[in-house]
Amino acid sequence: MGHLRDRWPLACLTCFFLFFLLDSSDCLILNPLQLCRIAEQKSVGSTSGMHTSVETSQLLKYRADVVVPSRMEEMIRVIRERDFPAFGELTMKDSNQFHAICLDTYPPIFYLNNMSHRIISLVHRYNQYYGETRVAYTFDAGPNAVIYTLQDHLPEFVQVVRHFFPPEVNGEEFVKGLTVCSADLSEELKRDINMEPTPKGIRYIISTKAGPGPCVVKDPNHHLLGADGLPKKSAISH
Repeated sequence: MGHLRDRWPLACLTCFFLFFLLDSSDCLILNPLQLCRIAEQKSVGSTSGMHTSVETSQLLKYRADVVVPSRMEEMIRVIRERDFPAFGELTMKDSNQFHAICLDTYPPIFYLNNMSHRIISLVHRYNQYYGETRVAYTFDAGPNAVIYTLQDHLPEFVQVVRHFFPPEVNGEEFVKGLTVCSADLSEELKRDINMEPTPKGIRYIISTKAGPGPCVVKDPNHHLLGADGLPKKSAISH
């Protein structure tokens, strides 16, 4: 599976690998959001899709040979320089190319849906309003978006999402995870984005922040597995 993962451009794996290559002092301080809908069964699983793409997609071969080496170098550079606009643009291009490879696969694979396309459009319209990349999307093998942004822009963009994808009944629980401050949207911003609201388009948002990454857990009280290697009953019940 290793060689498949190297070629298959899952954005979450790519970003994790890039940050793994860098010292934490180099990295951008990101505030990722996950925009979630009700889970839907995939018509093609990730593993099956990887095999089919490797076997049939000429674009994937071009990506592995030509695009990835230079893009990795460029991504490392912009992270070290803390250049969020460049990071965001590269992230979105990489996500787009992944799904272009899915379409280039034979038979084609469709992971994005209409709501995914509306989120993509919203991000680009929001960035165009400000004349710079303030937020960036990435999608892996599914329709849910992960949004990268910086703390300064987080409250406003969450409010933008809430305005254009208004929750029906769970307004209090629409944003889960870390607390996000409220923000007011200007009428000019809403007018320039120029999208019809889509009620219930997004079920909820998970607000997070970048952490230190994986670490070795030495205290057995913190393990989810027992000494026998099986999940503890408490872990199963939760």
